[in-house]
Amino acid sequence: MAEAATGFLEQLKSCIVWSWTYLWTVWFFIVLFLVYILRVPLKINDNLSSVSMFLNTLTPKFYVALTGTSSLISGLILIFEWWYFRKYGTSFIEQVSVSHLRPLLGGVDNNSSNNSNSSNGDSDSNRQSVSECKVWRNPLNLFRGAEYNRYTWVTGREPLTYYDMNLSAQDHQTFFTCDSDHLRPADAIMQKAWRERNPQARISAAHEALEINECATAYILLAEEEATTIAEAEKLFKQALKAGDGCYRRSQQLQHHGSQYEAQHRRDTNVLVYIKRRLAMCARRLGRTREAVKMMRDLMKEFPLLSMFNIHENLLEALLELQAYADVQAVLAKYDDISLPKSATICYTAALLKARAVSDKFSPEAASRRGLSTAEMNAVEAIHRAVEFNPHVPKYLLEMKSLILPPEHILKRGDSEAIAYAFFHLAHWKRVEGALNLLHCTWEGTFRMIPYPLEKGHLFYPYPICTETADRELLPSFHEVSVYPKKELPFFILFTAGLCSFTAMLALLTHQFPELMGVFAKAFLSTLFAPLNFVMEKVENILPSSLWHQLTRI
Repeated sequence: MAEAATGFLEQLKSCIVWSWTYLWTVWFFIVLFLVYILRVPLKINDNLSSVSMFLNTLTPKFYVALTGTSSLISGLILIFEWWYFRKYGTSFIEQVSVSHLRPLLGGVDNNSSNNSNSSNGDSDSNRQSVSECKVWRNPLNLFRGAEYNRYTWVTGREPLTYYDMNLSAQDHQTFFTCDSDHLRPADAIMQKAWRERNPQARISAAHEALEINECATAYILLAEEEATTIAEAEKLFKQALKAGDGCYRRSQQLQHHGSQYEAQHRRDTNVLVYIKRRLAMCARRLGRTREAVKMMRDLMKEFPLLSMFNIHENLLEALLELQAYADVQAVLAKYDDISLPKSATICYTAALLKARAVSDKFSPEAASRRGLSTAEMNAVEAIHRAVEFNPHVPKYLLEMKSLILPPEHILKRGDSEAIAYAFFHLAHWKRVEGALNLLHCTWEGTFRMIPYPLEKGHLFYPYPICTETADRELLPSFHEVSVYPKKELPFFILFTAGLCSFTAMLALLTHQFPELMGVFAKAFLSTLFAPLNFVMEKVENILPSSLWHQLTRI
């Protein structure tokens, strides 16, 4: 709040300074023009009479030429301002005022730091080449039967898009099938079931497979789509675990006997990991959080190389529920590494832990008076880091935008990831006293620090420009997709555009109604010169005539 107010005051000061500068520049050139035309007569009365005669002799063509020239100059300035803004992300006039005029007025010059940040971002973006719009499986995705379908029954809305469910079907085929499935009848049926678009057809195929054999993937499908409660889903996953563990042990003994057995073992490993993770999520949903944490830790120890499931994000959320902040910090220390891909969960959890140390005593008024302490600065920097990674999250955490059920897939740094994070972590932010207040006071200031255009990056690789399109595919149509970060047009682009339009309109009116506009122009110039005439009369009355004569000669 204090930072936003400071930014507004700085912007207002810049606008006032440049408005006065513009007006005095116009006034100076008008006086210079008149001095050049009238050659500065020796006496004030002669000067006034010359000005009056000059104004009376002006033709409408002069006013047309004057307003047309002003419109042309304003248009050229507008074109230059727009080009500069598109290239550098700021107004040229505003940048000059920040760099040169604000220090003279006692302001703080932050431009050099921003430029250094931008240059660092350029080097970072050159070092990192990351796929822009890679879609990831949501580590905290809900259960279709027990949660997504319940939402549909109550509201009549479909929380999942066809694109999202199609991606899930592709994942299921990748994780739960292999080339040797045709050798086992139950697995062959499930291989076809994962390709079915109709949910009832998939469920019927799963029951058919179970009639043949205890099939782990059939239990998985029923737990995900047929079970109407988490308790029912957990029961089915336990049956799946029993069947899947037997298949895993058998394939483990044969994995080195050929490529076919290697693929089968890989499939059985994926099935087992998926079942254990979903069982841990069931325990978390049913309130058995400590049991869920133990299951997740055991799973990460048993299969440390399967990072594609991002089980550590499930673990972080469960530890935050237990308020085990030291354990959360230990997990972050392992996964918040520069070589690993970031996520909103990593960045915002790190910001929450930093904010927790200072948020209960943080006051924007006190901070603006005494400045930020080291701990407060670290918290603010962590929030800035998180907001730069995903700028959509704060509005959901601050409840400025309504939440929906998270999709089964997310786009990192996109609106879909923000929804998935806030859906599960909003309660953790509310639990930390003052954390949301600190976020509210600081997150908006980040947008002035985010490098622009979006092709540049500061702390992370450049922000993907295709996130909006991908998010619209992942999120339901009734949700308004967030398309941040946006930067509003600078004041001086709008001011120059208005000035250009105004002068162009004056030129058109003068051309169409020359006599009427001439009367208005004379009245305006007379009013404009009235203060100067008044000052000149006072000076002429005060100063001796001989001295005034010498000054006018000079």
